[in-house]
Amino acid sequence: MPLRSLSLQLYSVRHAIDEDLPGTLARVAAIGYRQIESSYKLYSRGPEFLDAVTANGFVSPTMTSSLIDVDLEAVFTAANRLGANTVVDTFIPEEFWTSDDDVTRIADHLNAAAVKAADYGLRVGYHNHWWELERRFAGRTALETLADRLRPEVVLEVDAYWVAVGGEDVLGLLGRVSDRVRFLHLKDGPVNRENTQQLPAGQGKLPWPEILDAVPHLEAGAVEFDDYTGDVFEAIAASFAYLNPKVEG
Repeated sequence: MPLRSLSLQLYSVRHAIDEDLPGTLARVAAIGYRQIESSYKLYSRGPEFLDAVTANGFVSPTMTSSLIDVDLEAVFTAANRLGANTVVDTFIPEEFWTSDDDVTRIADHLNAAAVKAADYGLRVGYHNHWWELERRFAGRTALETLADRLRPEVVLEVDAYWVAVGGEDVLGLLGRVSDRVRFLHLKDGPVNRENTQQLPAGQGKLPWPEILDAVPHLEAGAVEFDDYTGDVFEAIAASFAYLNPKVEG
């Protein structure tokens, strides 16, 4: 199963962006990336970000933002400006996943956001960490419980590495939620919570060819590092070199 497209989640180079936003995006483009996963936080920095996106010819199929207790009109307007088709909530903290009722409340927020997003021609999605896999209700992971309660148009962006860290079989989980999955986060490593030990895709324990085969509706994958001990630009270049040949030609 080839990737349809490959992005870089700009959180990976956030420290460089804080030092030099235009220069950082130019370095990302020089590696070969033509897509980015942008964020409402970056967009909110002002025109410098959108100017750098345009100058480097990037497209941004996904934009990340909280979808709870935020100005959804402003978020979705930003997504339209960036040319995104999906806004993904990438972080609902662990303490909000303590009960079945918590999952219902989260689903209600995402469903309400999906209705609003449709007015802007957008979808919404949710991105997991490890706790949505560790937490179980009635014998099922919290992530699957959430998926059951989402409107049909709400999609998942699965971080396969965090699925493994959460103790779940990645291929098994993807098989059960594949109808929802449109995006993947692509990172690797020894499968633990030590972010500094994360590795480029293909250099850790995850079976990436099999993972890609398990997602028949995949629209894009996004390379991401939560942290990295070495040169992060070398790391994102290594991931690009491994994954880009898998992009449909």
